[in-house]
Amino acid sequence: MPLSILIADAFSDAARATLASAGHTVVYDPALAGDALTDALAAHDPAVLVVRSTKVADAHLAAGRSLELVVRAGAGVDTIDVAGASRRGVFVANCPGKNATAVAELAWGLILALDRRIPDNVATAREGRWAKGAFSKARGLRGRTLGLLGLGAIGREMVTRAHAFGMPVVAWSRSLTDEAAAELNVTRAASPLDVARAADVLSVHVAATPDTRGLVGADLLAALPDGAFLVNTSRADVVDEAAVADAIAARGLRYATDVPAGEPSGKEGAFEHPLASDGYVTHHIGASTDEATEAIGTEALRVILVYAATGRVENAVNLAEQSPATHLLTVRHLDRVGVLAGVLAEVREAGWNVQEMENLVFAGHEAACARIRFDGSPSDDALARINAVEHVIHATVIAV
Repeated sequence: MPLSILIADAFSDAARATLASAGHTVVYDPALAGDALTDALAAHDPAVLVVRSTKVADAHLAAGRSLELVVRAGAGVDTIDVAGASRRGVFVANCPGKNATAVAELAWGLILALDRRIPDNVATAREGRWAKGAFSKARGLRGRTLGLLGLGAIGREMVTRAHAFGMPVVAWSRSLTDEAAAELNVTRAASPLDVARAADVLSVHVAATPDTRGLVGADLLAALPDGAFLVNTSRADVVDEAAVADAIAARGLRYATDVPAGEPSGKEGAFEHPLASDGYVTHHIGASTDEATEAIGTEALRVILVYAATGRVENAVNLAEQSPATHLLTVRHLDRVGVLAGVLAEVREAGWNVQEMENLVFAGHEAACARIRFDGSPSDDALARINAVEHVIHATVIAV
């Protein structure tokens, strides 16, 4: 089915062209944010909204009256009001793993910058001052230990590059097993605190969840050696920046982040940050490479095309892991017009709340089997009425 699609962030030219050639209406405005996004959703009333870093609040969802699907062209979805989308029956999907290389490359750029003070070198030269003496001291990375919090797609890209730099790796992840650690040639730590105790450089690559909020706090920072490096390219909430400021002042911690707390919602504007003068702050550009843009665009394109063709949402993040269904109604029936309408009328009469439903057609198209998961109290009378519906072959109910 043709869809109306609003793309509110930078997006692959090739992917946009493919959507247009497939018959979809595409509105592309990568500068949209805040009230401008609300106005655009109200004006264009798209079925699909595609964003990268742009925040999607409940007010935006309310403005899109026909909105069916929000695609985050990136890994996380913390910039989207997922709960609000779920209340409104709007699917939310993402593109996990497609920006892993780009984020890892930036993280390593920040690590090298911390070690060799590259931004300060450049700034001083641009000021017309030569300061070789001030910048000629660096520890180097070879033989230093890289600590990783999180070992998903980005974390694994970090490991590959760490080995190239001659750095041993100690890592923690809830899903990391001894077998996987051995395969990756990393040391598995029992806790984030154990990673900090062993690391000269600590890089953070966990998702933003209630469990990871403030993960890197005062206790963990105290476990790092004096003068350690800390790099955050995950999410601002994961790191307690006030504790970071204290560690910079008291113990010479060196800090770099691509996800500063309180970053502006728009693409441009005034910006002040308490750690901008004591650390390195980049502009949330971890996924902003041509390679990542194309990879993410290709995956977002796939999600949209599959949805348009089948109604199925790939990479959906806001579907219930388990429905509240208590029973499964299985109805074998002749493949005739109106038979399922009759069955559902009896389901409604019985007071059963349908949670999930599918209808599978047998070869030859003579018969089919409907599987209806519902929440309710079955009765023999209700089942008898369903079996009495014209063209029903046989119906059964079991508890699930």
